[in-house]
Amino acid sequence: MNITRAWCGIVLAAGKGQRFDASGERNKLLQLLPSGLTVAGSSAKNLLAVLPHSLAVLPPSAWTNSNTHASTASLAALLASAGCEIAIRPVIGSEDSADRQDGMANSLVHGLRQSPADCAGWVIALADMPYVQPESIAAILTALQNGADIAVPVCQGRRGNPVGFSRRYLPQLLALTGDQGARALLNMYPVTEVLVNDPGIFQDIDIPEDLSSG
Repeated sequence: MNITRAWCGIVLAAGKGQRFDASGERNKLLQLLPSGLTVAGSSAKNLLAVLPHSLAVLPPSAWTNSNTHASTASLAALLASAGCEIAIRPVIGSEDSADRQDGMANSLVHGLRQSPADCAGWVIALADMPYVQPESIAAILTALQNGADIAVPVCQGRRGNPVGFSRRYLPQLLALTGDQGARALLNMYPVTEVLVNDPGIFQDIDIPEDLSSG
């Protein structure tokens, strides 16, 4: 694998996971997989294998003293110990504002702003996708290094995650809002599709039954 510090990884770990546990008591990212790793730990490990300079974006409540958010504090500690830099997304708007919610675009924009100023581009991964193989991430990175401005993995004719962006699209990325994340740009600009043999690019942890399906 071509490991470099000129490119950065971003792990988005600020979602609520309400489909997994509507009560919020069980953080899906801290649940164990058959491998013995946590969901987020496996996702971070795979990204860090290719991009050792990676940061994880967590929600504003990550390091509060409230018992309600203790699991998120544990998540921050877990990802930091794995080797990720931790970026706590600030509260946007008032306490009751919808902007305070964990929109993916808000997390991504914060991660981009916290990454090194000279970063050539980013591979944007999701913390609830622990089965993406490092080889697939490396293929995305190679495509970027070879001149692609947007690169996505494709398996069996379907696009998946993670997605890579060169610095050329930083202004468009910083302008994103809502919960669509960077995928909104894939319908607007040329995309380099990278063929991989990896069903993990589709497989997220959405409900408890997904924990045993890897």
